[in-house]
Amino acid sequence: MGGTSSERDISLKTGQAVLDSMKRQGYQAEALEMAPAIAAGLSREKYDLVFVALHGPEGEDGTVQGMLEILGIPYTGSGVLASALGMDKVASRKIFATHGIAVPAYHLLWDHPLPPGLLEKLGWPVVVKPVDQGSSLGVSIVPRSEELEEALRSAREYGPQVLIEQYIDGMEVHVGVLGEEPLGAIEIQSRTSFYDYAAKYAPGMSEHVFPARLAPQVYEKALKVGMQAHSSLGCRGYSRVDLLVSKEGTPYVLEINTLPGMTETSLLPEIARGVGIDFDKLIHTILVEAVESRPGGIREREHGSSL
Repeated sequence: MGGTSSERDISLKTGQAVLDSMKRQGYQAEALEMAPAIAAGLSREKYDLVFVALHGPEGEDGTVQGMLEILGIPYTGSGVLASALGMDKVASRKIFATHGIAVPAYHLLWDHPLPPGLLEKLGWPVVVKPVDQGSSLGVSIVPRSEELEEALRSAREYGPQVLIEQYIDGMEVHVGVLGEEPLGAIEIQSRTSFYDYAAKYAPGMSEHVFPARLAPQVYEKALKVGMQAHSSLGCRGYSRVDLLVSKEGTPYVLEINTLPGMTETSLLPEIARGVGIDFDKLIHTILVEAVESRPGGIREREHGSSL
Protein backbone atom coordinates (compact mmCIF):
# COMPACT_ATOMS: atom_id res chain seq x y z
CA MET A 1 0.00 0.00 0.00
CA GLY A 2 0.99 3.66 -0.19
CA GLY A 3 3.18 4.32 -3.20
CA THR A 4 4.09 7.60 -4.84
CA SER A 5 0.97 8.36 -6.89
CA SER A 6 -1.44 11.20 -6.19
CA GLU A 7 -3.73 8.60 -4.62
CA ARG A 8 -1.25 7.58 -1.94
CA ASP A 9 -3.46 8.65 0.97
CA ILE A 10 -6.42 6.68 -0.35
CA SER A 11 -4.17 3.65 -0.85
CA LEU A 12 -3.03 3.82 2.77
CA LYS A 13 -6.66 3.86 3.92
CA THR A 14 -7.51 0.94 1.63
CA GLY A 15 -4.50 -1.01 2.87
CA GLN A 16 -5.30 -0.42 6.53
CA ALA A 17 -8.93 -1.46 6.07
CA VAL A 18 -7.87 -4.64 4.28
CA LEU A 19 -5.21 -5.42 6.89
CA ASP A 20 -7.68 -4.95 9.75
CA SER A 21 -10.14 -7.27 8.02
CA MET A 22 -7.52 -9.96 7.41
CA LYS A 23 -6.40 -9.87 11.03
CA ARG A 24 -10.00 -10.10 12.24
CA GLN A 25 -10.33 -13.24 10.15
CA GLY A 26 -7.18 -14.86 11.55
CA TYR A 27 -4.85 -14.40 8.58
CA GLN A 28 -1.16 -13.88 9.29
CA ALA A 29 -0.82 -10.54 7.53
CA GLU A 30 1.37 -7.47 7.64
CA ALA A 31 1.45 -4.10 5.91
CA LEU A 32 4.12 -3.33 3.32
CA GLU A 33 4.56 0.19 2.01
CA MET A 34 5.81 0.67 -1.53
CA ALA A 35 9.48 1.65 -1.57
CA PRO A 36 12.45 1.30 -3.95
CA ALA A 37 13.66 -1.77 -2.04
CA ILE A 38 10.28 -3.53 -2.10
CA ALA A 39 11.41 -6.22 -4.57
CA ALA A 40 14.38 -7.19 -2.42
CA GLY A 41 12.19 -7.35 0.67
CA LEU A 42 9.61 -9.52 -1.06
CA SER A 43 12.37 -11.84 -2.30
CA ARG A 44 13.73 -12.38 1.22
CA GLU A 45 10.37 -13.20 2.79
CA LYS A 46 8.20 -16.21 1.96
CA TYR A 47 4.83 -14.61 1.37
CA ASP A 48 1.98 -16.84 0.25
CA LEU A 49 0.06 -13.97 -1.32
CA VAL A 50 0.16 -10.19 -1.77
CA PHE A 51 -3.01 -8.15 -1.49
CA VAL A 52 -2.38 -5.20 -3.81
CA ALA A 53 -3.97 -2.14 -2.22
CA LEU A 54 -2.31 0.45 -4.45
CA HIS A 55 -4.14 3.05 -6.55
CA GLY A 56 -3.00 5.02 -9.57
CA PRO A 57 0.29 4.90 -11.52
CA GLU A 58 3.08 2.62 -10.24
CA GLY A 59 0.57 0.34 -8.60
CA GLU A 60 -2.65 0.00 -10.55
CA ASP A 61 -1.02 0.11 -13.98
CA GLY A 62 0.62 -3.31 -14.19
CA THR A 63 4.08 -2.34 -12.92
CA VAL A 64 3.77 -3.92 -9.46
CA GLN A 65 1.90 -6.84 -10.97
CA GLY A 66 4.84 -7.45 -13.33
CA MET A 67 7.27 -7.40 -10.42
CA LEU A 68 5.18 -9.94 -8.52
CA GLU A 69 4.98 -12.15 -11.61
CA ILE A 70 8.77 -12.15 -11.90
CA LEU A 71 9.12 -12.95 -8.18
CA GLY A 72 6.57 -15.73 -8.50
CA ILE A 73 4.31 -14.37 -5.76
CA PRO A 74 0.53 -14.71 -6.25
CA TYR A 75 -1.43 -11.47 -5.86
CA THR A 76 -4.97 -10.15 -5.82
CA GLY A 77 -6.68 -8.37 -8.68
CA SER A 78 -6.02 -8.21 -12.39
CA GLY A 79 -2.83 -9.22 -14.16
CA VAL A 80 -0.23 -7.10 -15.91
CA LEU A 81 -1.99 -6.48 -19.22
CA ALA A 82 -5.49 -5.89 -17.83
CA SER A 83 -4.10 -3.53 -15.20
CA ALA A 84 -2.15 -1.52 -17.78
CA LEU A 85 -5.13 -1.33 -20.13
CA GLY A 86 -7.52 -0.36 -17.34
CA MET A 87 -5.27 2.51 -16.27
CA ASP A 88 -5.08 3.95 -19.79
CA LYS A 89 -8.47 5.47 -20.62
CA VAL A 90 -7.74 5.61 -24.36
CA ALA A 91 -6.41 2.06 -24.70
CA SER A 92 -9.30 0.64 -22.71
CA ARG A 93 -11.90 2.58 -24.71
CA LYS A 94 -10.53 1.24 -27.95
CA ILE A 95 -11.05 -2.27 -26.65
CA PHE A 96 -14.49 -1.44 -25.29
CA ALA A 97 -15.50 -0.12 -28.69
CA THR A 98 -14.39 -3.31 -30.45
CA HIS A 99 -16.72 -5.22 -28.11
CA GLY A 100 -19.68 -2.99 -28.92
CA ILE A 101 -19.59 -1.18 -25.56
CA ALA A 102 -20.71 2.45 -25.77
CA VAL A 103 -18.16 5.10 -24.72
CA PRO A 104 -18.39 8.90 -24.97
CA ALA A 105 -16.95 10.45 -28.13
CA TYR A 106 -13.42 11.65 -27.33
CA HIS A 107 -10.16 13.02 -28.67
CA LEU A 108 -6.65 12.41 -27.32
CA LEU A 109 -4.69 15.65 -27.18
CA TRP A 110 -0.95 16.13 -26.82
CA ASP A 111 0.69 19.56 -27.02
CA HIS A 112 -0.45 20.38 -30.54
CA PRO A 113 -3.53 22.57 -31.23
CA LEU A 114 -7.05 21.20 -31.22
CA PRO A 115 -8.23 19.90 -34.60
CA PRO A 116 -10.56 22.37 -36.33
CA GLY A 117 -14.22 21.74 -35.55
CA LEU A 118 -13.54 19.22 -32.72
CA LEU A 119 -15.31 21.13 -29.98
CA GLU A 120 -18.29 21.89 -32.20
CA LYS A 121 -18.51 18.17 -32.97
CA LEU A 122 -18.33 17.14 -29.32
CA GLY A 123 -20.67 19.95 -28.23
CA TRP A 124 -20.55 22.05 -25.07
CA PRO A 125 -19.91 21.32 -22.30
CA VAL A 126 -16.92 19.03 -22.75
CA VAL A 127 -15.04 16.96 -20.18
CA VAL A 128 -11.26 17.33 -19.86
CA LYS A 129 -9.25 14.72 -17.94
CA PRO A 130 -5.81 13.09 -17.71
CA VAL A 131 -5.44 9.77 -19.51
CA ASP A 132 -4.03 7.74 -16.62
CA GLN A 133 -5.25 9.05 -13.27
CA GLY A 134 -7.90 7.83 -10.87
CA SER A 135 -10.06 9.45 -8.17
CA SER A 136 -11.19 12.08 -10.74
CA LEU A 137 -7.90 13.94 -10.30
CA GLY A 138 -7.43 16.69 -12.88
CA VAL A 139 -10.96 16.28 -14.29
CA SER A 140 -12.98 19.34 -15.32
CA ILE A 141 -16.37 19.91 -16.92
CA VAL A 142 -15.87 22.86 -19.26
CA PRO A 143 -19.03 24.78 -20.21
CA ARG A 144 -17.47 27.30 -22.60
CA SER A 145 -14.33 27.90 -24.64
CA GLU A 146 -13.00 30.61 -22.30
CA GLU A 147 -12.43 28.00 -19.56
CA LEU A 148 -10.77 25.36 -21.74
CA GLU A 149 -7.14 26.43 -21.32
CA GLU A 150 -7.36 26.35 -17.53
CA ALA A 151 -8.89 22.86 -17.67
CA LEU A 152 -6.10 21.68 -19.99
CA ARG A 153 -3.45 23.07 -17.61
CA SER A 154 -5.09 21.29 -14.69
CA ALA A 155 -5.17 17.96 -16.53
CA ARG A 156 -1.57 18.30 -17.74
CA GLU A 157 -0.34 18.53 -14.16
CA TYR A 158 -0.76 14.74 -14.19
CA GLY A 159 0.84 14.03 -17.56
CA PRO A 160 1.16 15.28 -21.15
CA GLN A 161 -1.76 13.31 -22.58
CA VAL A 162 -5.22 14.81 -22.12
CA LEU A 163 -8.60 13.40 -23.00
CA ILE A 164 -11.32 15.75 -24.26
CA GLU A 165 -14.63 13.96 -24.34
CA GLN A 166 -18.33 14.37 -24.96
CA TYR A 167 -20.37 15.28 -21.90
CA ILE A 168 -23.10 12.72 -21.22
CA ASP A 169 -26.07 14.18 -19.38
CA GLY A 170 -27.26 11.31 -17.26
CA MET A 171 -27.00 9.28 -14.06
CA GLU A 172 -23.59 8.38 -12.64
CA VAL A 173 -23.62 4.66 -11.92
CA HIS A 174 -20.90 2.31 -10.71
CA VAL A 175 -21.06 -1.44 -11.27
CA GLY A 176 -19.21 -3.72 -8.88
CA VAL A 177 -17.77 -6.97 -10.20
CA LEU A 178 -16.62 -9.83 -7.96
CA GLY A 179 -15.17 -12.99 -9.44
CA GLU A 180 -17.11 -13.68 -12.59
CA GLU A 181 -20.36 -11.91 -11.71
CA PRO A 182 -21.64 -8.33 -11.53
CA LEU A 183 -22.71 -7.65 -7.94
CA GLY A 184 -24.93 -4.65 -8.54
CA ALA A 185 -25.06 -1.00 -9.60
CA ILE A 186 -24.97 1.98 -7.26
CA GLU A 187 -26.16 5.50 -8.12
CA ILE A 188 -24.16 8.58 -7.15
CA GLN A 189 -25.74 11.95 -6.52
CA SER A 190 -22.91 14.45 -6.10
CA ARG A 191 -23.20 17.78 -4.31
CA THR A 192 -20.39 19.10 -6.51
CA SER A 193 -20.64 19.57 -10.29
CA PHE A 194 -19.75 15.90 -10.75
CA TYR A 195 -18.34 13.00 -8.71
CA ASP A 196 -14.92 14.60 -8.23
CA TYR A 197 -12.23 14.01 -5.59
CA ALA A 198 -14.06 16.07 -2.98
CA ALA A 199 -17.35 14.30 -3.62
CA LYS A 200 -15.63 10.92 -3.40
CA TYR A 201 -13.77 11.43 -0.13
CA ALA A 202 -15.24 14.37 1.82
CA PRO A 203 -18.07 13.38 4.18
CA GLY A 204 -21.50 14.57 3.09
CA MET A 205 -20.45 15.61 -0.43
CA SER A 206 -22.32 12.83 -2.20
CA GLU A 207 -25.33 10.58 -1.76
CA HIS A 208 -25.20 6.91 -2.70
CA VAL A 209 -28.34 5.01 -3.67
CA PHE A 210 -28.32 1.21 -3.94
CA PRO A 211 -29.64 -0.23 -6.10
CA ALA A 212 -29.45 2.56 -8.68
CA ARG A 213 -32.86 4.02 -9.49
CA LEU A 214 -33.01 2.79 -13.05
CA ALA A 215 -35.82 1.07 -14.91
CA PRO A 216 -35.40 -2.72 -14.46
CA GLN A 217 -34.33 -3.34 -18.06
CA VAL A 218 -31.84 -0.44 -17.95
CA TYR A 219 -30.45 -1.68 -14.62
CA GLU A 220 -29.87 -5.13 -16.07
CA LYS A 221 -28.26 -3.58 -19.14
CA ALA A 222 -25.90 -1.58 -16.90
CA LEU A 223 -24.85 -4.77 -15.09
CA LYS A 224 -24.30 -6.54 -18.40
CA VAL A 225 -22.21 -3.67 -19.79
CA GLY A 226 -20.16 -3.51 -16.60
CA MET A 227 -19.38 -7.22 -16.80
CA GLN A 228 -18.58 -6.93 -20.51
CA ALA A 229 -16.11 -4.14 -19.79
CA HIS A 230 -14.44 -6.23 -17.06
CA SER A 231 -14.20 -9.29 -19.32
CA SER A 232 -13.10 -7.42 -22.45
CA LEU A 233 -9.87 -6.28 -20.77
CA GLY A 234 -9.26 -9.71 -19.22
CA CYS A 235 -9.72 -8.44 -15.66
CA ARG A 236 -9.87 -10.90 -12.80
CA GLY A 237 -10.81 -10.98 -9.14
CA TYR A 238 -12.76 -7.78 -8.76
CA SER A 239 -13.26 -4.34 -10.27
CA ARG A 240 -15.53 -1.33 -10.38
CA VAL A 241 -16.82 -0.04 -13.71
CA ASP A 242 -17.82 3.63 -13.90
CA LEU A 243 -20.76 4.44 -16.17
CA LEU A 244 -22.94 7.32 -17.18
CA VAL A 245 -26.45 6.19 -18.08
CA SER A 246 -28.01 8.66 -20.50
CA LYS A 247 -31.60 9.85 -20.19
CA GLU A 248 -32.36 7.57 -23.12
CA GLY A 249 -31.17 4.57 -21.08
CA THR A 250 -27.80 3.93 -22.75
CA PRO A 251 -24.94 3.00 -20.39
CA TYR A 252 -21.67 4.65 -21.46
CA VAL A 253 -18.48 3.26 -19.91
CA LEU A 254 -16.12 5.95 -18.66
CA GLU A 255 -13.42 3.72 -17.18
CA ILE A 256 -12.72 0.60 -15.19
CA ASN A 257 -10.97 0.56 -11.82
CA THR A 258 -9.01 -2.67 -11.54
CA LEU A 259 -8.04 -1.81 -7.95
CA PRO A 260 -10.98 0.19 -6.61
CA GLY A 261 -10.98 1.76 -3.16
CA MET A 262 -11.51 -0.86 -0.46
CA THR A 263 -12.18 1.09 2.68
CA GLU A 264 -15.38 0.11 4.46
CA THR A 265 -17.08 3.19 3.01
CA SER A 266 -15.84 2.73 -0.57
CA LEU A 267 -18.26 1.99 -3.39
CA LEU A 268 -17.42 -1.66 -4.08
CA PRO A 269 -17.81 -2.67 -0.41
CA GLU A 270 -21.03 -0.65 -0.29
CA ILE A 271 -22.38 -2.52 -3.33
CA ALA A 272 -21.33 -5.82 -1.73
CA ARG A 273 -23.15 -4.97 1.51
CA GLY A 274 -26.23 -4.21 -0.57
CA VAL A 275 -26.30 -7.84 -1.75
CA GLY A 276 -25.47 -9.35 1.64
CA ILE A 277 -21.67 -9.55 1.48
CA ASP A 278 -20.04 -7.85 4.46
CA PHE A 279 -16.55 -6.36 4.29
CA ASP A 280 -14.75 -9.34 5.79
CA LYS A 281 -16.48 -11.76 3.45
CA LEU A 282 -15.61 -9.52 0.51
CA ILE A 283 -11.91 -9.51 1.44
CA HIS A 284 -11.96 -13.27 2.00
CA THR A 285 -13.59 -13.84 -1.38
CA ILE A 286 -10.96 -11.71 -3.14
CA LEU A 287 -8.17 -13.66 -1.42
CA VAL A 288 -9.70 -17.02 -2.32
CA GLU A 289 -10.18 -15.88 -5.94
CA ALA A 290 -6.50 -14.92 -6.13
CA VAL A 291 -5.37 -18.30 -4.80
CA GLU A 292 -7.69 -20.32 -7.03
CA SER A 293 -6.89 -18.43 -10.24
CA ARG A 294 -3.09 -18.50 -9.95
CA PRO A 295 -1.13 -20.91 -12.19
CA GLY A 296 -1.75 -24.40 -10.86
CA GLY A 297 -4.53 -23.14 -8.61
CA ILE A 298 -7.77 -24.93 -7.86
CA ARG A 299 -9.84 -23.31 -10.61
CA GLU A 300 -7.17 -23.87 -13.26
CA ARG A 301 -6.79 -27.54 -12.29
CA GLU A 302 -10.54 -28.01 -12.47
CA HIS A 303 -11.34 -26.05 -15.61
CA GLY A 304 -8.05 -25.61 -17.45
CA SER A 305 -6.24 -22.38 -18.22
CA SER A 306 -8.23 -19.59 -19.88
CA LEU A 307 -5.14 -18.61 -21.90
